[in-house]
Amino acid sequence: MHPYCLTALGYEAKIVDGQSIIMNYSVSPTLEDLEIIAGSVIETLPDELTEFCESLALRVEELPDEALEQELDLEDPFDLLALYRSGKEISPGVERKTANDDDVLIIFRRPLLDMWCETGEDITVLVRQVVIEELGNHFDFSDDEIAEMAGRHHQGML
Repeated sequence: MHPYCLTALGYEAKIVDGQSIIMNYSVSPTLEDLEIIAGSVIETLPDELTEFCESLALRVEELPDEALEQELDLEDPFDLLALYRSGKEISPGVERKTANDDDVLIIFRRPLLDMWCETGEDITVLVRQVVIEELGNHFDFSDDEIAEMAGRHHQGML
C-alpha cells in the first residue's frame, strides 16, 4: 500500500520518554494546512536563516512536476521534500544579475506525508526540519550548523 500508511486511517499510540501519547492520524493535512504550518515555521526560524527569508514566498504542491523531475534528475518524485528557488535562478546553478521573481520555498505534500507516516513525528516538527534543512543547504550552512539549528527549541514550537 502506497503513501499515507495505514495509520492515516485511525489512531496510533507512540511511546515517548516512557509515556504513551495518542496521536490522531484520521485526517492528513491538506495543501492549505501545510501552507499554514510552514508559514508559522518561517516566522520562528533561527536568526541565522531569517535574514535570507525577508521576501520569501511559500508554496505547497502535491509532487514535483515532470519538468522539475527531469531538471533535477530525480529517480523518484517522493525523494524531494522541499525546494528553494532564488528569484534570480534560471536553472540550477545559473542565475540572472537581478531577480525577476520572489525567492520561493516549495514544499511537496505527498513526500512529506510519507515521511510523517513513516516516522510518527509531529507534522510541525517535520516541516520545521525540512524547511531548515532546505534553506540551510541552499545558503551553504554546514551539516553541523543545520543540525544545531534544527535541534533548537523556538518559542511557539514544540
